[in-house]
Amino acid sequence: MSALDPAALLSGLGPATLVVVALIVFVESGLLFPFLPGDSLLFTAGLLHEQLNLSLPVLIAVIMVAAIAGDQVGYLLGKKFGRRWFKDDARILKTKYLTETEEFFAKRGGWAIVLARFVPVVRTYAPLVAGVANYNYKKFTLWNVAGGVAWAASITLLGTWLGQYEIVANNVDIIAVLMVLVSVLPGVISFLLKRRKAASATPVVTATVDNKEHVHP
Repeated sequence: MSALDPAALLSGLGPATLVVVALIVFVESGLLFPFLPGDSLLFTAGLLHEQLNLSLPVLIAVIMVAAIAGDQVGYLLGKKFGRRWFKDDARILKTKYLTETEEFFAKRGGWAIVLARFVPVVRTYAPLVAGVANYNYKKFTLWNVAGGVAWAASITLLGTWLGQYEIVANNVDIIAVLMVLVSVLPGVISFLLKRRKAASATPVVTATVDNKEHVHP
């Protein structure tokens, strides 16, 4: 049973399902561990809620509370500890993750807190960045609640709705894998575009007839 395989994880939890879902959402939202299933977990939980004997309203409510609480903790950690945890060569708390999220936050302001919910990795660091930047706490809380409610309800209900189709219900494992791939695809595309841009900006060194080197931008 792997935490990165939401279908297998949820199917093997029994009575602890709701608690574990809440814990994973809480940790992924605000405790600086972005490599847990987020969107795929919510989607799969919504899809399998009847098989897991979970009330859909209760499931969504628990996810909302866990997501909102996680972001609140992330904000407070950012405000208290700031950048001291981040290093260029760190395995998880890399400086580049913080910088990328700061750029995301700067472009979209308060909406970044809502939008970040739907972007893996970014949603883990957005509350931390808001805290580091001393973003107004009341405003952060309002945006956090809006984002937590929108994310928890939309992704879980999407899984519930699509679960009505036999092709989806019979291929839960495949759907979970596809959800993970779709979640990380924007990050992969962004990484490739940045590499391409960096490569095109690399100076080209050529030699002239008199053996002097010239650098062409």
